[in-house]
Amino acid sequence: MSKKNAAKKEKQAPVESVVVTPDGDEKPKDKEHTKKKRTKITAKAYHKELANLQLELVKLQEWIKTKKLKVVVVFEGRDAAGKGGVITRITQRLSPRVVRVAALPVPTEREKTQWYFQRYAAHLPAVGEMVLLDRSWYNRAGVERVMGFCTNEEYREFLRSCPEFERMLVRSGIVLIKYWFSVSDEEQERRFQARIHDPVRRWKLSPMDLESRTRWIEYSKAKDEMFKYTDIKQAPWYVVNADIKKHARLNCIAHLLSMIPYKDLTPPPLKLPDLGSREGYIRPPMSDQTFVPAIYPRAEDL
Repeated sequence: MSKKNAAKKEKQAPVESVVVTPDGDEKPKDKEHTKKKRTKITAKAYHKELANLQLELVKLQEWIKTKKLKVVVVFEGRDAAGKGGVITRITQRLSPRVVRVAALPVPTEREKTQWYFQRYAAHLPAVGEMVLLDRSWYNRAGVERVMGFCTNEEYREFLRSCPEFERMLVRSGIVLIKYWFSVSDEEQERRFQARIHDPVRRWKLSPMDLESRTRWIEYSKAKDEMFKYTDIKQAPWYVVNADIKKHARLNCIAHLLSMIPYKDLTPPPLKLPDLGSREGYIRPPMSDQTFVPAIYPRAEDL
């Protein structure tokens, strides 16, 4: 090959794409990364679909309230799999009096002496309510099992008791829906790195999360064993592919809506009444009240 042709070929060679890691390093994009980027939903389409789904959630909320349903939705999965993001989008337009989130902290010394399911039972819904469990009784089959926070006998008892506990909930009239958010180790690492370098999100990363990275296989085995015993007909597991957060949110919400048949019971628009007569009312001087300082808008904001 002549020097002229070689130079031409070198000039026409495609420039290798790179991706910037959270710590500022550059590395070549692999084919899988490029493929994911190419097939990701656009921001415009995502927000449009999310708005449509949230409108349907408002209708579902009214149906649950009117028909006096009791709904429990369990959100489980790897750390940084996006469970909290989905829960936020579900509750964003809903009433906290109808749809509430239960995210239990570490059990107290007293709670450790109770029947294992007791502290979770206290958060179950009454009629006309839906409870979203951000982590649940499955802590025993996951973090407690892997990190050694429970004995082998306690773990085995959980695997025996959990299916019966959930069947009991279903027989009592509760609609029980369970989601497992699945994320790859590469994507989890990317999200962990992003949290480390973002002060706003750093609180999401705990020492337990970091420890879980070193025990990826143990968690995988624990999840497989958990599914083996608790993926029951009355309350099956539904796995959400969560490598792309926006896709996971839309897919999970759409599936949740499909799990409870509902109709549009949205009340008709109300007529806003007049204020009525102001006769006989004299407002106290505004100088008698303490106001929040009006810092905004600043000059540079206008």
